[in-house]
Amino acid sequence: MSDQSILFPNLHITLEHVGKNISIGGFSIAYYGIIIACGMILAMYLMLHEAKRVGIKQEDMLDIFIYAVIVGVVGARLYYVMFSWDLYKDNLVSIFFLRQGGLAIYGGVIGGLIAIFITCRIKKINFWKVTDLAAMGVLVGQICGRWGNFFNREVFGGYSDGLLAMGLPLDAIRSMEDVTEEMLQNLLVVDGVEFITVHPTFLYESLWNLGVLLFLLWYRKHQKFYGELFSFYLLLYGIGRFWIEGVRTDQLKIPGTMIPVSQVVAIIMIIGAFCYMVFMRKTHKQDLPTS
Repeated sequence: MSDQSILFPNLHITLEHVGKNISIGGFSIAYYGIIIACGMILAMYLMLHEAKRVGIKQEDMLDIFIYAVIVGVVGARLYYVMFSWDLYKDNLVSIFFLRQGGLAIYGGVIGGLIAIFITCRIKKINFWKVTDLAAMGVLVGQICGRWGNFFNREVFGGYSDGLLAMGLPLDAIRSMEDVTEEMLQNLLVVDGVEFITVHPTFLYESLWNLGVLLFLLWYRKHQKFYGELFSFYLLLYGIGRFWIEGVRTDQLKIPGTMIPVSQVVAIIMIIGAFCYMVFMRKTHKQDLPTS
């Protein structure tokens, strides 16, 4: 047993030597980055395939995808920095050190939507039609990306002794600020290595997002208006994220409060998406997809 092991003790699963990176030609490449890249490729493939189905030129969809990813990364970083300002205020250059982590999905979605809106206006493409495709692409990226958190031993929940409880070596945790007193009081010692046992929130969210994606893939043949798939994404992801965020120990808080900002955003997403779907169903039946 080593500090690179990851356990699922109640499932009797032991994963030995789970590294955080690989070395190629003396250059270290993080598994997180590899997983994110794979997620982006899969998301792009799905969006290009769906673009053809709804009558959007694939070259236009590719342009939209590239711009959305670039602006989305910027938005994800700015969002994280804004709510973690104490970590960067004394060393502003560190804001650009993306290899140290610190991206927030909500910021990425906001940035991506801005890029999509502007590009759609320029190309004269239905914005809401594109958001339906983007919702599925984002879900693919989120499903894959959460496994990067697994390799980094981050984004985990509080102490758990449940069926899916995950054991992480205490010495391998990226930030001890995420380790609670309850975890320390319930350390699991295996072969002399101390493990904290926690909720695998990366797994919860990855599986939840997979369920949402499968629902959207099924429902897309029954949608009532453009933008409905995107609305369902906001609604269903918001529900899952609200619960999962309450379990996590690395929450971003609204400055000056103990309120998790992600839970507030999730509530706004749920209410906004629900209201929009009700409004569209009552007043815009003429927006039914024709392709």
